[in-house]
Amino acid sequence: MPDLDGFNSAPAAELRPLLAECLAVPRWVDAVLAGRPYASVDALLAASDRAASLSDDEVRAAIAGHPRIGEKSAHGGVSARWSADEQSGVAGTLAERLKSANQAYEDRFGHIYLVCATGLSGEQVLADLASRLEHPADAELRVVNRELAEIAALRLRKVLDRHDTRGS
Repeated sequence: MPDLDGFNSAPAAELRPLLAECLAVPRWVDAVLAGRPYASVDALLAASDRAASLSDDEVRAAIAGHPRIGEKSAHGGVSARWSADEQSGVAGTLAERLKSANQAYEDRFGHIYLVCATGLSGEQVLADLASRLEHPADAELRVVNRELAEIAALRLRKVLDRHDTRGS
């Protein structure tokens, strides 16, 4: 589906798996589908953002589908390609530092560190991760929720672009 009109008119069964690649929360997928037709991309993104206010359990479930920052997804498919693109600024010589920082974060919070890495350098990601280690656990889940919402918005734009939703 190359554009918003295609998104609005596509069968829900066709969109559901693509939306789940954007944010793996069934309630969010259902809300985005239920809001169709959207008058504009901005209206779609606003609806996505409203629906992306997630419970702690939904945040934890959504995190499970993401690779650690600096690592490739083991799942393959569209979201693995998107994740690699989103993390492209993190690649390089920082691998060991990221691995160590990821481990400290996981030890502290019990889940992987998640950030919308598009446009961030590896150094920026490391600085963000270090600052977030200071958060109380409940506050950090809310930060992760916002990051998931940003990733979902970024990926929704890709769903509207037929070139990004094709297999490689």
